[in-house]
Amino acid sequence: MAKVVVLGAGTGGMPAAYEAKEILGKDHEVLVVNERPDFRFVPSNPWVAVGWREPEAITIPIEKYLSKKNIGFKCARVTEIDAQNSQLKTADDDIVDYDYLIIATGPKLAFANIEGAGPSGFTQSICTLEHAKQCYLDVQALIKNPGPVVVGAFQGASCFGPAYEYAFILDKALRDAKIRHKVPIHFVTSEPYIGHLGLGGVGDSKSLLESDLRSKDIKWVCNAQVDKVDDGLMYVSELNRKGETDFTHEIGFHHAMLIPPFAGIDAVANVEGLCNPKGFVITDEFQRSPKYPNIFSGGVCVAIPPVETTPVPTGTPKTGYMIETMMTAIAHNLKAIIIEDKEPTSKGTWHAICLADMGDTGAAFVAMPQIPPRNITWFKKGKWVHLAKIAFEKYFMRKMKTGTSEPVYEKYVLKALGIERLE
Repeated sequence: MAKVVVLGAGTGGMPAAYEAKEILGKDHEVLVVNERPDFRFVPSNPWVAVGWREPEAITIPIEKYLSKKNIGFKCARVTEIDAQNSQLKTADDDIVDYDYLIIATGPKLAFANIEGAGPSGFTQSICTLEHAKQCYLDVQALIKNPGPVVVGAFQGASCFGPAYEYAFILDKALRDAKIRHKVPIHFVTSEPYIGHLGLGGVGDSKSLLESDLRSKDIKWVCNAQVDKVDDGLMYVSELNRKGETDFTHEIGFHHAMLIPPFAGIDAVANVEGLCNPKGFVITDEFQRSPKYPNIFSGGVCVAIPPVETTPVPTGTPKTGYMIETMMTAIAHNLKAIIIEDKEPTSKGTWHAICLADMGDTGAAFVAMPQIPPRNITWFKKGKWVHLAKIAFEKYFMRKMKTGTSEPVYEKYVLKALGIERLE
């Protein structure tokens, strides 16, 4: 009997566990290790941050639902991966042995790279549920005492969609509160232009997002490097195409939310030969570590090179559809190795699909493949995207409760976009 351990129980780890168990069957053990007892649906965090969604609506107890599929669960924080001996060490000095390991931890949030950044400093975040809840309290304070707002993404960020989502969602929330006229909003981003998204742009993303920002009276600064953040004041250098400082800005704020750069979590990053310098797991085309053949990884924690060099560093996002296919590939590759005694052959799909809520409308894009040049580039907006994202939250949470291996992105998101399948 093989023992497969899944490290992390997020939007990648939970599906990985369900699919691995289903495909390997009762003769093999699947165990999930996660530092928290509940699953959180991260894409809904922007709604939590403005009070449109209660935290309880996007969380479920992990053990309750995994146990229904005969999947084990251990709630513990892993402090070390002993890859040579195939063991995990936890904060309570426990040892978890594995035959195969799937790393699905998500990222470490590198707020420390920017002085004064993050919830422990002077800016808010929507990257975790705890951060979104804290952000909501700051939004409530803003409504009581209106003033300037800064939204965006720090240098080195690789996840830009949620920054745009939050800007438009906050705009709608402030209009609903009838105080938008008292709240100037700046969008400050490391992207070289609006709509770059870490992808070199997708279709008409530049013109469409610029138009939406203008229509919402949101000003922007691109090629922005945040030098430091003080209480109520952000110091920003705007670089030119040569990477030289072109302008400097001192932007005051009552409320600020910026996406941080990502890095690998310490327990993963510290494994010799497993990761790149930023701590992201190096994998081959089958999501397998070249150095440790019994370690697989998928999701935000894997290493993907930037799409292009930009004046201010930007990373490449790992979108939900890509993550879903990575985890499916890992499950099939484990079956090939464990049951069929074959080499892995399954690969994830390097295509990007995104549904972004914009308050009372939304934007959707398809980039096939994610890194240009592409076969398909598609960017659309409309109220239907807003409704599709609400529906998708429901479908994904149902998948987490039922343990079905159905491909949620392929079945529901592609259907909403009018696309049968991406090959």
